[in-house]
Amino acid sequence: MTSPGTVRHFLKDTDLTPSEQAEVLDLAVRMKAAPYSVQPLAAEGSARKTVAVIFDKTSTRTRVSFSAGVSDMGGTPLIINPGEAQIGHKESVEDTAKVLERMVAAIVWRTGAHEGLVDMALNSRVPVVNALCDDYHPCQLLADLLTVREHKGRLAGLTMAYLGDAANNMANSYLLAGVTAGMHVRIAGPEGYLPAAGIVAEAEDVAARTGGSVLITVDPVAALEGADVVATDTWVSMGQEDEKAARMQLFRDYSVDAAAMAKAAADAVFLHCLPAYRGYEVAAEVIDGPQSIVWDEAENRLHAQKALLAWLLHRSGQAVVDGLPV
Repeated sequence: MTSPGTVRHFLKDTDLTPSEQAEVLDLAVRMKAAPYSVQPLAAEGSARKTVAVIFDKTSTRTRVSFSAGVSDMGGTPLIINPGEAQIGHKESVEDTAKVLERMVAAIVWRTGAHEGLVDMALNSRVPVVNALCDDYHPCQLLADLLTVREHKGRLAGLTMAYLGDAANNMANSYLLAGVTAGMHVRIAGPEGYLPAAGIVAEAEDVAARTGGSVLITVDPVAALEGADVVATDTWVSMGQEDEKAARMQLFRDYSVDAAAMAKAAADAVFLHCLPAYRGYEVAAEVIDGPQSIVWDEAENRLHAQKALLAWLLHRSGQAVVDGLPV
């Protein structure tokens, strides 16, 4: 979405058009090959050097990748840990945005409700980035697409299957980011744990323009058959610990083990955003096996997010990145 002026935000996967998504991924390839070649936050590059990275939820990869990435680009990450800010309880999101925009180059927020991110962006004249919310995990998907492209040489036309809890943020982002890249996205989960109708409709609309496609099914075999990419996520996310026993039973037919991978293409690759629980959503023989690209995927959070921040700052007129269109 875009708030007043030219500032660009990244709150959900479809905030980038297909061509813009490709620009970010191309920039990520370039920055991975030369990690310090793009310096939008360095002394000569930007009016502000600090990026606020706010956590309402704990994290490992998000914290490290954004912290390291901002530093790599010549800036200073300001990490605000869970409970250290007053956003949404003592101070409104709107007021917080109006304060932060005067002090930092960008705002990265890992939170719960997507509506809070929307409010932050509508009141901010600097880019706001969704580092995870209950509905979407778009930064993770940029890393995933970068990793698939590295291993497969392309994205458009590939088939990507996601199995498990398909009513969560990862399933939503796989759908939206995948079809934006022109992929055929198949989502499989039990009844009652599938993507919301609005998300599916948006994905189908994008797919109609990019040549991708959408399949939502309760049949894991239908999703897996001939897939080039197989992905899953933990069955028990933060805040769902009390449901663990029920979820283990509910999702057991959607576990990604050797038999499941055998139904995909012979050269299929496996993705998991981590943390992973071996023996539940994925077998150790898969995540630790030759088809797994999860460690490249984890590293690529750094490169994809650096590229995203640089692209947003450039497109918002707050920095200049050589090689990007104005």
